[in-house]
Amino acid sequence: MTFALSAADLPSLNSMTKYPSIPTYHRLDSSNGSLAEPTVPFEGEVIGTEKIDGTNGRIITFPDGRYIIGSREDLLYAKGDLISNPSHGIVAALKPVADRMDPDVHDQIRVHYLEVYGGNIGRMARQYTGSDHVAGIMFDCVVISDYVELLSWPIERFSHWRENGGQRFLGENELWDEALKHGFTLAPRLFTLNATELPTTIEATRAWLSERLPRTLVALDDAAGAQAEGVVLRAADRRLIAKARNQDYDRTIRRARK
Repeated sequence: MTFALSAADLPSLNSMTKYPSIPTYHRLDSSNGSLAEPTVPFEGEVIGTEKIDGTNGRIITFPDGRYIIGSREDLLYAKGDLISNPSHGIVAALKPVADRMDPDVHDQIRVHYLEVYGGNIGRMARQYTGSDHVAGIMFDCVVISDYVELLSWPIERFSHWRENGGQRFLGENELWDEALKHGFTLAPRLFTLNATELPTTIEATRAWLSERLPRTLVALDDAAGAQAEGVVLRAADRRLIAKARNQDYDRTIRRARK
């Protein structure tokens, strides 16, 4: 079957290619924002990368050579459009990147997830730049080979599928290959260690975050404040993923000491 973007159901395509939610390393109480044990149960090799505070962008590439740029929730621009959605500056940041990507020769849909940060994007924008500089950095990629079947689903199925590991994400080596192929910069790799080396208590984890990432590694200029947001932890096989944000630990410790 020959894929044609013009014939695809865009709401289904949007839902199919959204990024799933990432749990916190320690359980987060949504009612008050505090953390509690236990942690996400990692085993074996764990890869740590810098978590960057910006806005989630997507570059979705298709077998017919077209692409779509999206935010976390919405599709914003398709290759060749005369009008685009200016939301958060995502299209302005990612269109030059998408335009220079080599066409994908595979019969797949690929979704490249990039954090668009700097400028006035996000609470920590001034930690990355003292100007209006905006950049995009890739943190994940999913490959969808069975897109014909998936696009026949009712849209209600996608959320459960997406939030329960239905998407096939590239492993670490594949991710490096994908970044090299298209000229992407990957979110900084901080460490690879055994899960038994991860801290388990709230206070130990906060100290460990400061030790592992005392300052951001992705500042865009010398005027940046350079505070780091936190770390993303991934199992080597990509079956488990969790985030550890400094602000969550600071809030929890502050409340516990009152």
